[in-house]
Formats: sequence, structure tokens, C-alpha cells
Amino acid sequence: MNAPPLTTVIVLNWNGKDDLLRCLGSLEPLLSERLRVLVVDNGSTDNSADAVRQRFSGVELLALERNLGYAGGNNAGFRHAMQKNPEYVVFLNNDTVVAPDAVARLTAVLRDDSDAGIAVPEIFYMDDPDRIWYAGGVVRLGLGLVRHEGIRELYGPAYARRKETGYATGCCIAMRSLDFERLGGFDERFGMYCEDVDLSLRVRKAGLTVICEPAARVWHRVSASYGSSMHPRKIVRKSAAMLYLMRKHRAWSGFILYPFALLLQAAGALLHRIARKPTGRS
Repeated sequence: MNAPPLTTVIVLNWNGKDDLLRCLGSLEPLLSERLRVLVVDNGSTDNSADAVRQRFSGVELLALERNLGYAGGNNAGFRHAMQKNPEYVVFLNNDTVVAPDAVARLTAVLRDDSDAGIAVPEIFYMDDPDRIWYAGGVVRLGLGLVRHEGIRELYGPAYARRKETGYATGCCIAMRSLDFERLGGFDERFGMYCEDVDLSLRVRKAGLTVICEPAARVWHRVSASYGSSMHPRKIVRKSAAMLYLMRKHRAWSGFILYPFALLLQAAGALLHRIARKPTGRS
């Protein structure tokens, strides 16, 4: 029986020690000669790197001197991982927990479907484990629209089918190493957001597909970086990234329509928060 292909899971971290240790706890049982985990520490100042060394001897660590951002940190991790020539690479946020079979299911999609360029799991809120955060992505740059499918919905039959989707979220992306390298990795000109959408669009332009695999499950502590999905700093950074994304892909009409799409998304998030707020009635 042939050994399974070599896979490297790259976990990017910046001052997220507690999240990181929880994430690595879910990955540790998967460690083997054929599946390696690489932590890329983006210049943290909270002793994240020391904690990894002390708690997870089987995990490789790349400690960067400064924060290179999402794209730069992951690209640095990929170059380091390629020293061992993995067939597959999985980019994973540090504020996640993965199901035991999630990585294997994602790489199986890439192994069995030569047209698949990216495999992405179904992702759930960590504090509400049956409620969906990501079950596919819709991208309509001409309308200024990028959004998750299924967000805030409870898991059900409608979200149980493997499907082709518009874009993969950078929370967890699985690719063949050769494809990621051929496409030039993540575009480091993005500040913090939309690198995942851009990569997905480039994958699709190369004639490959983005596949959402619901049998692969990940739980995400949403907006751990800023504490709220509607934090003003997050909105500003996402808006700057969206404007660059639309310019890069020549979606000029999106510049006009994006403010309206942003208002609709903000209204939806606010209504959801109001609907879930306790009333105080018994």
C-alpha cells in the first residue's frame, strides 16, 4: 500500500498564544511523517513561540522577526515548508479547531479531482458549534459584493453537499503545492483582507475550481483579531482591500456599488445581533 502524500499544515500566528495552543491541540493527534504542522509566528510579543516549543515538540516553528501580514507570513511559511517538498499545503488560521478527519478530507478532494485547485472546509462558529460561518463564497466584484454563503444559519441538509463555489476563505485553504507555487502564492500587496478572494479568482482564471467540502469541518473563533466583525478598524482595512481587489481585477463598477453592499452587510449583521440579544424575559 502506498504511503499517503506528504501534507504540511501552515498555522499563521500573531500574538494569539491561547488560540494557537488550542488549534495545535486539535492538530497534534494528526502528526506523522506524512503530515507535518508548521507554525509561522509573525513577530509575536506574547511568548507564543516559546509556548509552542514547550508544549508541542512535534510541531515545527518558523519565528519571523517582524509581522509580515497574512500574505507575507503564509508565503514565508510556504517557502520554508517546500524544503521538505510536500504535495499538499493547508493554510490555517490560529483561531480555529479542526475535526480529526478535516485535513484528510480536504486533500482527498485535491487527489481525486484533477480540476480542483482549492479545497475548503465548511466552517462553524466556535461559540455556536452548529451555526455556519462559511459554507461557500459568493464573489461579484462588478457589484462590489463578496460574502459567505450560509453565514449564521444552522447546519442542515442544504449545506451537506460538496459543491463548487466562488471563493475560499483564508481561514482554511488546501492546495497542491505546485499550484500555489505556479500561481505565485498570496499577493502581499493586500493589507490584511481579500488575499483569499484574489487567490481564488486566480485559481479559477487558471481553469481550476474552488470546492467546498462539507464533510471537512473547522470551528473558528470569529474576529479574534479585533473582537468584533463590525469593529471600525476591521471595516476600514476590509474596504481598502476590496478597493484594491476590484482595481486589480478591473471591476470598475464595483467602486460605485461597493458602499451599498457594505451598508447591506452591516445592516444584516446588526439585525442578527439584535435578534440574538437576550430580552430579559423569563
